Amino acid sequence: MAVMKALGSEGVRVMMESALTARDRVGVQDFVLLENHTSEAAFIENLRKRFKENLIYTYIGSVLVSVNPYKELEIYTKQHMERYRGVNFYEVSPHIYAVSDNAYRSMRTERRDQCILISGESGAGKTEASKKILQYYAVTCPASEQVQTVKDRLLQSNPVLEAFGNAKTLRNDNSSRFGKYMDIQFDFRGAPVGGHILNYLLEKSRVVHQNHGERNFHIFYQLIEGGEEDLLRRLGLERNTQQYQYLVKGNCPKVSSINDRNDWKAVRKALSVIGFNDDEVEELLNIIASVLHLGNVQFGAEESGNAYITTDTQIKYLARLLGVEGSILKEALTHKKIIAKGEELMSPLNSEQAASARDALSKAVYGRTFTWLVNKINLSLAYKDDLYPLSKNASVIGLLDIYGFEVFQQNSFEQFCINYCNEKLQQLFIELTLKSEQEEYESEGITWEPVQFFNNKIICDLVEEKFKGIISILDEECLRPGDASDLTFLEKLENTVGGHAHFVTHKLADGKTRKVMGREEFRLLHYAGEVNYNVNGFLDKNNDLLFRNLKEIMCQSENKILTQCFDREELTDKKRPETTATQFKNSLAKLMEILMSKEPSYIRCIKPNDAKQAGRFDEVLIRHQVKYLGLMENLRVRRAGFAYRRRYEVFLQRYKSLCPDTWPNWKGRLADGVSTLVKHLGYKPEEYKLGRSKIFIRFPKTLFATEDALEVRKHSLATKLQACWRGYSQKSKYLKMRHSAILIQAWWRGILALREAKRRRTAADTIRRFIKGFIYRKQPRCPENEYFLDYVRYSFLMNLWRNLPKTVLDKSWPTPPPALTEASEQLRNLCMQNMVWTYCKRISPERKHQLEQKLVASEIFKDKKDNYPQSVPKLFASTRLNGEEISPKVLQALGNEKMKYAVSVTKYDRKGYRARPRQLLLTASCAVIVEDSKLKQRIDYSALKGISVSSLSDGLFVLHVPCEDNKQKGDVVLQSDHVIETLTKVAICADKINNVNISQGSIKFTVGRGKEGVIDFTPGSELLVTKAKNGHLSVTAPRLNSR
Repeated sequence: MAVMKALGSEGVRVMMESALTARDRVGVQDFVLLENHTSEAAFIENLRKRFKENLIYTYIGSVLVSVNPYKELEIYTKQHMERYRGVNFYEVSPHIYAVSDNAYRSMRTERRDQCILISGESGAGKTEASKKILQYYAVTCPASEQVQTVKDRLLQSNPVLEAFGNAKTLRNDNSSRFGKYMDIQFDFRGAPVGGHILNYLLEKSRVVHQNHGERNFHIFYQLIEGGEEDLLRRLGLERNTQQYQYLVKGNCPKVSSINDRNDWKAVRKALSVIGFNDDEVEELLNIIASVLHLGNVQFGAEESGNAYITTDTQIKYLARLLGVEGSILKEALTHKKIIAKGEELMSPLNSEQAASARDALSKAVYGRTFTWLVNKINLSLAYKDDLYPLSKNASVIGLLDIYGFEVFQQNSFEQFCINYCNEKLQQLFIELTLKSEQEEYESEGITWEPVQFFNNKIICDLVEEKFKGIISILDEECLRPGDASDLTFLEKLENTVGGHAHFVTHKLADGKTRKVMGREEFRLLHYAGEVNYNVNGFLDKNNDLLFRNLKEIMCQSENKILTQCFDREELTDKKRPETTATQFKNSLAKLMEILMSKEPSYIRCIKPNDAKQAGRFDEVLIRHQVKYLGLMENLRVRRAGFAYRRRYEVFLQRYKSLCPDTWPNWKGRLADGVSTLVKHLGYKPEEYKLGRSKIFIRFPKTLFATEDALEVRKHSLATKLQACWRGYSQKSKYLKMRHSAILIQAWWRGILALREAKRRRTAADTIRRFIKGFIYRKQPRCPENEYFLDYVRYSFLMNLWRNLPKTVLDKSWPTPPPALTEASEQLRNLCMQNMVWTYCKRISPERKHQLEQKLVASEIFKDKKDNYPQSVPKLFASTRLNGEEISPKVLQALGNEKMKYAVSVTKYDRKGYRARPRQLLLTASCAVIVEDSKLKQRIDYSALKGISVSSLSDGLFVLHVPCEDNKQKGDVVLQSDHVIETLTKVAICADKINNVNISQGSIKFTVGRGKEGVIDFTPGSELLVTKAKNGHLSVTAPRLNSR
């Protein structure tokens, strides 16, 4: 098998044979394929391998062997259910769903009732297996509203039956203490529509006694732990299990794996789903509480030895809960009614007898209530066909969850009955297995070879034979008058069946056997091994008698459940009731009839260890179970003929690649194809047989060799298939791409042609409209010229958008059409305003101040003075002298007046025109001429009449002051290297922008009172300032620009 961890990998259906290549690691998934099938060690080793890989299911033919993993595995999801739904039994890996689905399909296709037999010892997982089967049918079967109700009731019957019939034992925390057979009824559509449950041999003795480490039935603990306070108060119970004698004997009130409170909620919900009304639930709980109170009834002894009740409180509770008279119940528990010669006599009981009577009543009440509960569930599950009420066409799948073979240190009456049941089931199993094998051989035309096996009919007869069997002898001993006891029963067995080959007692045994047998024991040699039974308690448990007066008072009960459990006809029936063993034997006979009428499937459950630990594999314990479950005997019967069989089509489909004649396809009859294939493989005649529709292979090694050859062949096949597939895939891809390319090209050419035609048509229309518009262009706007006019406007605007001026200085502008002259001019103004606004928004305050000064300089000097253009790109300085170059005395003399500008100048004397270095300082109110640290002259701006400068490139200028002012000595003649900057600053500070006179030729200035001087300016090659012979100041300056 392609290993699926816990069978939980995403489900790819794999044939059973594909697992054989991994058999060394995970074992084979069908024990029939074990080479050494007679070896118990090989059997257990295969189990171990699979258990280690979380593969808990393995087949023996059609029998499923299940090992309890003691942990949750992800193999029971809806996806897994769907994977096994409707699939051939051997097409998927072993699983309980495969068995469930196979039974379901057989029921549907063959219209024959099925049954699934689940067996194994306590703790092996039988109850869980039956739950999984029910869940599978609930999920995968057809559903409707009515069907869903039945599904819910089938599923919810489990928690109820577990609560009342299961208990914690040393081997299992949820051990079923009764045998259960459930019929699930299906309608013609395959939907579950009803069910019916049969119960067998409830362990009533557990109600009154539990071994150390064990518990009573779950329902007692669930009621006390989970019951509401009001409910417990009505029932007279306390939330403490230690207060009840029937719950303390095992000294195990709590179990870590059990949550009694949650289970109580689940049981209450389940009772509601099944259809219990509130009154029935209340009466049922009254009975459960009354059993606990009965256990607390204590007896004392009078001087005469007669018993009396010492716990009257319990009697009051019992009288209310059971609905009987307290005084009558009190008398019935301490007296026994005897009928002699038609007279009724009341015989007092001693305290020991009274305690036994109390326990007998408790067991009877609980046992009969459990039977009533099962019948009530059956009523709710009963198949009701509203459309065809008389129809009997419902098909059935039965589930048998029965005790497995039990062997303890001390084996008593219960183990005797259980092992007798297993003997009957083993007998049935062998008969049905051999029968199905024989039918298959006959249907395929294969000669049937008789199989030697151990026929356990001899043991069944030893137990059940009329008059001479152990049960008959036990019944006879129970019924005979006189002092019958367990030991007299043992003696009678020795006398009656002492010579039987499968029966031994201490008295009849040899010396070696006597060492391991007690004197009160007898040994039966069962099919699964030897078991010693202790006869103590056999008679009491078989009689299971309840005193007449106790029956009478139960018949008088006002509790409706008890009135159904204790029929008044029992009181008038003179016939002695059947013993427990006889009842069980008869029930078992009916069960065998039921099972014989159905097609069986088998699930054998194994527990891997006693500690309930996940991953632990106890080989000794498992060998014990393999033996007692009869698995080796089962395997031997299955392998007596042919180990492997498959239909021709399946076998040929899997292995046809191993023969050239059958690969890749066989055209003829399937039988001929298989015959050709096996001959090519070299099968010997004794290794196989060909039937009508199947091939039978005798030895697993033959199959393994074939599978190994297939595994080798797969590599070459895979390579060839990959090559072929790649070639085919690439060719298909190429052809597809080529076809697609042709389609795309054709489509695209069509699109291009349409686009070209549309473009030409549009172009023709445009040209036509353009020409017509040009013809009518000078006429007013009309339909004939509107396109042309719009186009002209559009063309102008687009041309304007592409050729807008980039700077304020750029004066270019496209020529507009006549119709847009006015709009063009407005757009031009707007554009210029926008550029100016944008430019102004971007300049800094310093830059703005600089531009303002440049603007003033432009107004004064532009096109008037030669050296003005050279000054334009040069920034004006805020001052030409720093603080260190100006004398502190001068600054002190200026006082608070802030100096705005300072520059070095040359002053020409009024007389002689001698050049003297000076500093010109400008403040807010005046211009100051400084010589070193002296203020030589102060000219208030208000007194400044004007400024004269030549049009040449020289740096001379004259500051005209009034001659009437005594403070002034006359006009001041100065020369500056930065004449444009200096005069601009002076004009701005003095607000004399309009008083700057630019002269050509000469400048007159006042030398003193009534005297004038003249400065003559002539162009020359270089700057030269001299005093002329005529007494004028002569300035020669180069002409830089021609005006």
